[in-house]
Amino acid sequence: MAITPIDIQQKQFKTRPFGYEKYGVDEFLEALAEEVEKILRSNQELREELARTRASLDEMKQRETTLKETLVTTQKMVKDIKKNAHKEADIVLSEAQLKSERIVRDADERRLQLINEIQEVKRQKISFETSLRALVISHIKLLDLEVVEVDGGSNAENHLLEESLPFDEITASELNGVDFDLDDNGFDPESL
Repeated sequence: MAITPIDIQQKQFKTRPFGYEKYGVDEFLEALAEEVEKILRSNQELREELARTRASLDEMKQRETTLKETLVTTQKMVKDIKKNAHKEADIVLSEAQLKSERIVRDADERRLQLINEIQEVKRQKISFETSLRALVISHIKLLDLEVVEVDGGSNAENHLLEESLPFDEITASELNGVDFDLDDNGFDPESL
């Protein structure tokens, strides 16, 4: 049974002869009632403060849980972002490597194409030089033929026909060692 300060104040004791002094008991009960009232008030205040503290603690626990969840989510997001960044970097590197390999392959194909074109130009040059050399030799052979006398001509004319020409001194065997340098028009006559 809970005793309140009012219970203490209103408590009536039976009186007996030779019993307690009524004034002293009443005074003590009054003081006791005040103390119990203070204790009950203090107890009530402590309970209210405890309730507020528990509510605050619950709120703090909720915040802590939320912060932990946020931290875990953030860490997961950072991990995912790093993972995606690594994947993107790998993809960019792979694409760059493929592109560089393609460029190298195309350059190598172009180099081979240019080499083939150069070889073809060299073959054409050799063919042209050979044809030109054969043409020059055939013309020199024609010029080496003996001069035919013209019937009915004067001695002065005959003398001109018999006189050797300046290129008669060059023979076909001497032309085999000549390297023909060609200009833009085809043949360089100063090489003779």
